Amino acid sequence: MADPGMSVTPYWELTFDADGDVDGSERDRLVAQATEHGVRDLLVFAHGWNSDRSGATALYRRFFAPIPALAPRARLGYVGVIWPSMRFSDEPIPDFPKSAAAAATQTAGLDGDTRQALIAVFPDQAPLIDRLAGVLDERPDGAQGLAEFGRLVRQLIDAGSRPGVADTGEEGEPDAFTKDPAAACEEFAQALAAVRSADTSAGFSIPNPWEGAKELLRQATYYTMKRRAGTVGEQGLGPVLGRLAGAAPGVRVHLMGHSFGGRLVSFALRGLPDGVRTVKSVTLLQGAFSHYVFADRVPQAPDRAGALKDRLRRIDGPLVCCYSQYDMALGTFYPLASRLAGDDRSYLGSEIAALLGPEWGALGHDGVQAVPGTAGLDLAAALNGALPASGCVNVDAAAVVRRGGPPTGAHSDIAHPELARLVLAAGRIV
Repeated sequence: MADPGMSVTPYWELTFDADGDVDGSERDRLVAQATEHGVRDLLVFAHGWNSDRSGATALYRRFFAPIPALAPRARLGYVGVIWPSMRFSDEPIPDFPKSAAAAATQTAGLDGDTRQALIAVFPDQAPLIDRLAGVLDERPDGAQGLAEFGRLVRQLIDAGSRPGVADTGEEGEPDAFTKDPAAACEEFAQALAAVRSADTSAGFSIPNPWEGAKELLRQATYYTMKRRAGTVGEQGLGPVLGRLAGAAPGVRVHLMGHSFGGRLVSFALRGLPDGVRTVKSVTLLQGAFSHYVFADRVPQAPDRAGALKDRLRRIDGPLVCCYSQYDMALGTFYPLASRLAGDDRSYLGSEIAALLGPEWGALGHDGVQAVPGTAGLDLAAALNGALPASGCVNVDAAAVVRRGGPPTGAHSDIAHPELARLVLAAGRIV
């Protein structure tokens, strides 16, 4: 088992690379020891964007901490999934310390922490990342400078594509990377100014398009991480769970994922071997992927289906999707990156998703969509016995998922005992 400083035991880690290949020794240790420890219910948590292993394990330590007292008779085991993702250092996580660079200033440029995080998740691209940082610092005048920046961002996206690894995308590439870079940066700058003014009650000012250039880069890394999460889930975690089911068929598995980690555990359902029925619940915390992913038909395009349209049957229990109106990352920038129309509009923070239309929404903004029979509850009702035992359940978690400033808002505000209780309720763990 890993990390003696973890808040719970027994605890294991599963480390995956960008192609979904797992650390074999960690996998074998989990498979061998789960039965030895008498585990009945195994909680498997996949982080979203984190700069390194320490950030991921800090999240797991905090989220898992109240669970033993909430289910004192349960025979629990815990798994933390480690996969190569990142976050920008200016993205706040409530109750977690900021980096020194982020605490010192928030600028349009790239601080050292963010540069290093980019280099860690885009191997062999240090010169390109340095060039991107240089252009952000220099801010050359005119549309030509923004066009050059957009070209470099495009190069980074292409570098993040892994040859021979299937794309698990459900929406295609966001429009932000195919439209005119200057127009994209201008729209991002307007949106960022709107959410900042709403957060501080300051007056709205005319934004500089270069203020949106960093957001274009941020969205490029998000797109790469989202695509990677699907690969790690389908090619990595799903097969590991299949092996575990063969060796320990009595272990009940409960999948949990934050942000892109929600996509990872969801796509693990697609990677499960046929006949495996050990997944008893899935809980998505501010899932950063399409709210139509489980739909048989996408309402705006009836000839299209969600990438996981037939995978809910792999869950022998409910899929619980938490969402919050205070998540700026998913309520504002996710839909804007997906559909940059280039027309004149006033950006109104959380209302951007409504202005752009439902086609571009994320699970963590408004829950599962276009799946018949999906239940809708607030958090209090879900915790007071109303949670269904199967099917999709949207849970409005805004009562607790509400803290955090621009640019991501409450997206990472998930370490709450109430959400830990929700995971236990979804899995019928007492």
